[in-house]
Amino acid sequence: MSVGTDFRTAVEARDLEAMSACLSEGVEFYSPVAFRPFVGREVATAVLGFVAETFEDFRYVDELGSEASHMLRFRARVGDREVEGVDLLETGDDGLVERFTVMLRPLSAVMAMGEAMSEAFEAAGGKPGA
Repeated sequence: MSVGTDFRTAVEARDLEAMSACLSEGVEFYSPVAFRPFVGREVATAVLGFVAETFEDFRYVDELGSEASHMLRFRARVGDREVEGVDLLETGDDGLVERFTVMLRPLSAVMAMGEAMSEAFEAAGGKPGA
């Protein structure tokens, strides 16, 4: 199996520990609602936990992959907003995800996601992993 397949299986099972196991220690997580990447497995895992709580009716609908990268296309809801997006996973020599980029559309869904994530961060003390 590839890390993309392992990650998809973990997400679909809502298994945060298995998601985290797919990430390198120094993973860079690029969120559509943050200016700078979240760096490190612990922080990225916390963000993934917030995302799992924020998205409703999450489902992967397609995937593409190669040896070094994997794209997982998804659909979900944030409140009353329909969201479509992709998870782009780039792996290192060890097969773990080194760079994780999330892209979302439409803009109204990105804004709703930003508000929901801001509330989650605030509830956690102002930052992921707090």
